[in-house]
Amino acid sequence: MDEIIKSRIENGECSLGIELGSTRIKAVLINREAEVLAVGYHDWENSFENGIWTYHLDDVSSGLKSCYRSLKKDVFEKYGATLKNLASLGISAMMHGYIALDRDDNLLAPFRTWRNTNTAAAADMLTEEFGFNIPQRWSIAHFWQQVLDGEEHIAKIDKLMTLSCYVHYLLSGEFVLGIGDASGMFPAEADRPEYSARMLKKLNAMMAEKGIGYKAEDILPKVAAAGDICGYLSEKGARFLDEEGDLSAGIPMCPPEGDAGTGMTATNSVRPATGNVSAGTSVFAMIVLEKELSELYREIDVTATPGGSPVAMVHCNNCSSELNAFADMFAELGGKFGLEPSRGSVLGKMFSEAENAEPDCAGVFSCNYLSGEHITGFTKGRPLVARLPESNFNLANFSRSLVYSAFATIKIGMETLETEKVRIERMTGHGGLFKSDFAAKALAAATGAEVVVMENAGEGGAWGMAILASYSVNKSEGEKLEDYLDKKVFSGAKSKKFAPKKEDVEGFGKYIENYKKLLIAEKAAVENL
Repeated sequence: MDEIIKSRIENGECSLGIELGSTRIKAVLINREAEVLAVGYHDWENSFENGIWTYHLDDVSSGLKSCYRSLKKDVFEKYGATLKNLASLGISAMMHGYIALDRDDNLLAPFRTWRNTNTAAAADMLTEEFGFNIPQRWSIAHFWQQVLDGEEHIAKIDKLMTLSCYVHYLLSGEFVLGIGDASGMFPAEADRPEYSARMLKKLNAMMAEKGIGYKAEDILPKVAAAGDICGYLSEKGARFLDEEGDLSAGIPMCPPEGDAGTGMTATNSVRPATGNVSAGTSVFAMIVLEKELSELYREIDVTATPGGSPVAMVHCNNCSSELNAFADMFAELGGKFGLEPSRGSVLGKMFSEAENAEPDCAGVFSCNYLSGEHITGFTKGRPLVARLPESNFNLANFSRSLVYSAFATIKIGMETLETEKVRIERMTGHGGLFKSDFAAKALAAATGAEVVVMENAGEGGAWGMAILASYSVNKSEGEKLEDYLDKKVFSGAKSKKFAPKKEDVEGFGKYIENYKKLLIAEKAAVENL
């Protein structure tokens, strides 16, 4: 079997997806059957500089190269093959944010990530003008906030990008973006992969009043849908990615996408009435709509699947970071006793202890706001742990409270969908957090719905991006993405199903009641610390 795989790799029959996530850049190489053949990693972290959450573009470049080296090494160690050619290549990354370049491709302002929540005035103004919810993290909100702030670089913008768009441009020279990611820059049409013409017209009038000498469509990337070919890996891009010079230019590249779109793909959640929850540094739920929402909700973003179908998205900035922080501290404590536990092993123990906790955490509460959280009205975060004097404060209840806090805000956001009677046939969990069965059980308790976790949940968005890359060159004529996924990717997929337990649903309900009350203390901490 390894010889067959080696031959396919050497013949350039495999597809590669690379995703730049919040804490890790990951590459996944797959065959035509979407089986994972090799992976590469590079860990990184954002930084908070001058009031802005950012990554340096030099770190983007070095991280991509490191990740590709890791993948290339894995391929050689497993199959004795040198990666030289690919059937297709796709790039995905964290959605939203703001990368502005001038006509010479110079960066005009620090890269602002989705995590920034300093755009409230712009988001409110655009929402009112458009009659459409514009969240604070969307690219157009960042753009308009800087217009309102009188930033001088606005006049020089030639290209406005997300991170996936930037990397795709770096590798291919094509200024283009998949509709899923593009719909998180600027509102999209409900029935086709294009920016909303009505809202572009409104924004252009607003820009003209500010004396801006170009139109919004002049600086936004061209929009593409899943299955399109959006350029080819350039000679410069090939040499950039593979510094050893083995990788060939000319590889077809699919539309670059956001992590929401790759999450939908990786969980087979692109049909109407399917949904998924992606849990990592942030957490978001994506529900593919059967019809448009009846009214505007500030808690709900309306974006799109990679194929262009409308999606209701509940996005929360905070999820696993506080869990990781405590795991790191416990690992440090272990080191004081001559032990060297990894973060992963500590988290494993915490999750197993959480299984044995009391359903409502027995008076132990956590608020995991490392950064602001728009769902509950916070522009800044102060992580808190609180407990009642009579609480049963042990490792089990403490661990469960941390896991529950990771899903608390998504629970609050999804309550809005109940008023619209949005139908959900299946909810799928994915991302590294769902390597633990208890994370899925906690989500089932939070939503009251059955949660499905596929065997490859830990591969996450990079695998989904590889599938989108493969779809662009291996689909049958006229074959829709949802049909391709059903027939050629997930027909024999193994999964686990977690039905909500009555006592856990009730316990989570009690927990969330007190969590909402704890937000009064969170507000005081933000205002005074």
